[in-house]
Amino acid sequence: MRSLIGRLAPAGLRWRLAGWVTLVTLVSTAIVFVAVYGGTGEELRHQIDSEIAGDSAELAHNLAMAKARTPRQLAHAATRYIDAQPFSASSTLLFALVPGQQASTNRPELFGNPPPDDGETYAEQEQENRLAAHLLVAGDGYSTLLLPDVGNLRLLKRSLLVPGGLQVTIGVGEPLAAVARAQHGVARAFIVAGLLALASALLGAYLIGARVSRPLRSMAAVAARVDAGDLHPRIHDTDGRAEEVRVLADAFNHMLDRLTDAFAGQRAFVADASHELRTPLTVIRGQLEVLASQPQPSAEEVRRVERLVQAEIARIGRLVDDLLLLARTEQSEFLRVESIDLPNYVQELWDGVSLVAQRRFELGPVPAGTLRADPDRLAQALRNLLNNAIDHTAPERGLVRMRVQQRPGGRVRFLVEDDGPGIPAEQRERVFDRFHRTDAARDRASGGTGLGLAIVRAIVDAHGGSVSAGESPEAGACIELELPGFVPARAGTVAYAATGTR
Repeated sequence: MRSLIGRLAPAGLRWRLAGWVTLVTLVSTAIVFVAVYGGTGEELRHQIDSEIAGDSAELAHNLAMAKARTPRQLAHAATRYIDAQPFSASSTLLFALVPGQQASTNRPELFGNPPPDDGETYAEQEQENRLAAHLLVAGDGYSTLLLPDVGNLRLLKRSLLVPGGLQVTIGVGEPLAAVARAQHGVARAFIVAGLLALASALLGAYLIGARVSRPLRSMAAVAARVDAGDLHPRIHDTDGRAEEVRVLADAFNHMLDRLTDAFAGQRAFVADASHELRTPLTVIRGQLEVLASQPQPSAEEVRRVERLVQAEIARIGRLVDDLLLLARTEQSEFLRVESIDLPNYVQELWDGVSLVAQRRFELGPVPAGTLRADPDRLAQALRNLLNNAIDHTAPERGLVRMRVQQRPGGRVRFLVEDDGPGIPAEQRERVFDRFHRTDAARDRASGGTGLGLAIVRAIVDAHGGSVSAGESPEAGACIELELPGFVPARAGTVAYAATGTR
């Protein structure tokens, strides 16, 4: 069995399916054959037992009705009854053994050690006589004996005491040749039917396998083209296919669409990263060339070039740090989650951010409770949002507001709002893409890398939360950040931060 499975394993789906169906058909046919073969023999043996039991009862009844007074009369009555019963190779064997009398039987050659028949040696006849002697030593009840010239015989032997006090042993036997012939017929029929069934199963399974594997072969061909670098082919014409095939084809096409988008995003990311790195490198190279073109540059000129180069190097460092952070978001050890006391955490974060610029900072009520999150990563995300709001609002009179709301299902929402120019509706989904800027010139001038909101989304995704962009009540930008893992305090009190202009 294992060798057969080993041969089928590397074969195609069609041949494997055909092989398995054939194997199952063969095993099923064998089980049915064993059941029918054994059942046929058992049924015929039961029928034979019933027949010889009836013949034995009839012989016993006739001997009882003979009213014999002596053993000789009883033996004579038995002989007279048995002689009236014809016997052939397929009929019943009858015998009656009366003590002191010759056996009464319709097969006398089985009793009395007869001489050899024509063509038989004394040794062969002696062997037959020994086999025939089993009739005499067999016990009462049913038994199966091998007899010469008869074969297997089903025997019922009984000891009786007839009226008059005479003892007699009677036996009725039926050859089992009919059982053997019936079972041989069943075997021949099953062999023929089994071969036809196996051939039909093999052909049908191969055709079914070819039909079932056709869409899989199409998928394999598409996958081979994709592996070669072509991401455009798709699986079509799935109408009329099984539901599982349609689901698999749709999932395959969806996977290819995502791969196409991923590769396109990767190419765009590489191009944007190259562009972002090229700009400061170009500035550094230009300033160094200017400095090198002067035979004796002044100290002031050297310091000016140094300040520019240091600024561009810092810009490159921030870009590299952001790229490394985004790369680490895909690692399992990116977050170090712990329980955070939310009011104190938000208050400390707000105190640190509100001191860096002159704006109208407003912090709404904070729900009392704890939040399961990475305090450092969450602070980084919120600082990015707050710094982004600061960069897009006017000094002193610009509004930067943060609200924290408890949501159903153990979730908490952070809203960072401003009164700046806002985010156009068509760009609210794209602002979280890497290197996307709504105002590229201003971001570059302020040292931005275009990765701030992408980092926010990566941190939120790692926490199992969601982030989206919208419009604030003042028509500025509103970034909503929602996280799971919030456990409210029993008292339900809130901490409230100071509101005002700093």
